Amino acid sequence: MTEFRAFHNTDPPQLLKLWHSAGLGRGAAECLTNDAFEVLIFSQPYFDPEGLIVAVEDGAIVGFVLAGFGPNQELSALSFSEGVICAVIVHPEFRRRGIGRELVRRAEEYLLAKGATQITAGPSGLLSPYLVGLYGGTRPSGFLLSDPLAAPFFESLGYEAIGSTRIYQRDLLGQKPPIKFHLVNLRRKMQLEISDDYQAPNWWWLTRLGRLETLHFELVPKSGYDAMASATVVGLDLYIPKWEERVIGLTDVYVKESERGKGYGQSLLLEIGRRLQDELITKLELHVAETNAVAWHVAEAVGYYQVDTGIVYQRVSR
Repeated sequence: MTEFRAFHNTDPPQLLKLWHSAGLGRGAAECLTNDAFEVLIFSQPYFDPEGLIVAVEDGAIVGFVLAGFGPNQELSALSFSEGVICAVIVHPEFRRRGIGRELVRRAEEYLLAKGATQITAGPSGLLSPYLVGLYGGTRPSGFLLSDPLAAPFFESLGYEAIGSTRIYQRDLLGQKPPIKFHLVNLRRKMQLEISDDYQAPNWWWLTRLGRLETLHFELVPKSGYDAMASATVVGLDLYIPKWEERVIGLTDVYVKESERGKGYGQSLLLEIGRRLQDELITKLELHVAETNAVAWHVAEAVGYYQVDTGIVYQRVSR
């Protein structure tokens, strides 16, 4: 008989083993240690054992669900109105027995009891209290299509897709993007500045991306004016065993509003690629919302190609 309970401090080794056995697809880090779960999940200042519900049979954990909350508008604390189901995992030998369905039901009850007025499935963007650095690559972007069981499972529960993210990569060792002369002229006028002491813009960024290795890049005019474009790069070392190569993620990509459409975004992506290639990085990864056509056209123009899609779900029936 399956029993359900909240997280215990002795659970991490079994949770880690379950993570590795679940077949989560290309976007899940593997060969992890308990320390990775400790740093990126359990030691979060807002981690609540009641939000990590496990399914147990004969003393062994056979499934778990991890639920949490998004931030307030100031990004300075949690907002309990925004509930997120971040992960649902059941051991392959115990699937199709209703365990996953019951885990989600209990996670929904937990979120609603805490005050959630909206529940999404799939951590993404700011609504990603957990799994930064563990699932999705550069950042969580919902449940990935390469995670083959996610979509049919949530659809069977009455959830439907409400948003998607294109996941791009660029091979730094492959064919170089075509030369664009207007970008050559920009490059002569600009320089790439790098900082490893980037000040966290807010508490929410610090609790999640602040736990990973990051560098901040700015494309700055040689004449000394403010940056025209910037981005933060995130180390993805936890994915090396899975992908068998060194990949760096780009996030918080920004172009000064008054300067958009002039090539600064493309120049920034190209300059970051050149600099990281010298550090023996083999690929770059970038996540772009499906609705942001301008951004994904910029990415494709400088050699990025789509490798996956992340989907966020929301329940439409009960």
